[in-house]
Amino acid sequence: MKRASTRFWLCASALVLAGPTQFAVAQSAQKAQTSVQRANELTLARLRPGRSTVDESQKIYPTVFWTFRIGTWCLADPCQKLTMVIDSDFGSKRINKTRVEPTEGSGETCTENKDWYWGTGKGLKVCDAKSKAYSIYGEPSSVSPSTKNGQPLELLYYTFDWAGPDVPQVMEVVCTAPKDGTPGRVVEITWRQAASNEND
Repeated sequence: MKRASTRFWLCASALVLAGPTQFAVAQSAQKAQTSVQRANELTLARLRPGRSTVDESQKIYPTVFWTFRIGTWCLADPCQKLTMVIDSDFGSKRINKTRVEPTEGSGETCTENKDWYWGTGKGLKVCDAKSKAYSIYGEPSSVSPSTKNGQPLELLYYTFDWAGPDVPQVMEVVCTAPKDGTPGRVVEITWRQAASNEND
């Protein structure tokens, strides 16, 4: 898979704490969500693709963003050991896509950034159990197995077109695959405009 992060060490401590019993509970919870009503999502890291701008993101997170390439902005959070990558329109700086993934610590001291929130509006965050995605959003539109550097992964793909024309977003949740009695964990969340709306 193209966008899957190769850094999974941040979730490792959470994985080793989950034994076979917890894995069985997580499986049962996940299966139980098939009949649960779906929930739509609007934001990731308090930003909404198609509505929020890079300037607004810099007001919410008042520190140094750096340009990865033209139209792409990055911000590292040493407190949570996460990186946020924002893709935007070149002219208006309207955000088209936001991605949150683990990053290695930079050695910076965790101070004013400790209150930053880089989860979804409904509360899903990197390192959460995969079953939490199901408990919040129900069954994904699709689930795709994949690997990256030998690491088994699963991509949960959610579309929210059923929620109406004001919710033209797509959410991709990358998780580690269950292994040796441990449940899958979220290692990356991407929140973007649906393809048909990206140039509106």
